[in-house]
This record gives sequence, structure tokens and C-alpha cells, in this order.
Amino acid sequence: MTTQHPEHDRPIIPMPALTLPALRQAVAAVAPSRLPEMFEDMQKAFVQAGEEGSVVPIQMLYRHWGVVVAIERNPGTARRLHAAERAVASEDPEGQARAIREAGDIVRAAHREVADG
Repeated sequence: MTTQHPEHDRPIIPMPALTLPALRQAVAAVAPSRLPEMFEDMQKAFVQAGEEGSVVPIQMLYRHWGVVVAIERNPGTARRLHAAERAVASEDPEGQARAIREAGDIVRAAHREVADG
């Protein structure tokens, strides 16, 4: 399930900078249906940052949405993740385990991509 298919998994946009304007533009391009979720997360992060007197919630927001973009900008990767997420609901324990591994592999790779920036 973790086989790469580079010919079907070329990024449709470059990886954006981890800034609010760049991430907003990227999410609009690769996952426009998730913009309301992003704006809700943004509001929560800014409120939390104000309450804590810390920029950490904002940095975590940028990292989270960077990971989302890292996945969604590669259509094949996004398809594999979404298929794995659906397969987790399978009643087949082996299928569930494969799906969990696949999703974990994809998300970890996206986190590495964002960290390596």
C-alpha cells in the first residue's frame, strides 16, 4: 500500500512558506473545501495565543496546515491517505492495520517535508 507512484503524484503547486497568506492561498488551491476549517483553526489559535501570551499555538497552526498542504498538493498521496482513512472503518482487522500504517506513513512523510522546509 505504501508504493510510490511518482508519475501520478507530482505536486500540483510548490510547497508554500509556512505563513498565513501562503498557506491560505495553498489551501484554496489544493483543498478549497477545507478553508472554513482552516479559518476556524486560525481563530482558535489566535485566541489561544493571546490567552497564553505565546506564539506556539500559531506556530502549531502553521505546521498543521503545512502538513495538510504537503499531502493535498500531491493528488496520489491525498487519494492514498483518504482511502486509508476510509479503510480504517473496515471490519477486517488486517485491513484496518494496513490502513493505519499507510496513513501513518503518509502523515509522517508530510511532517518531515514540512520540517525540512
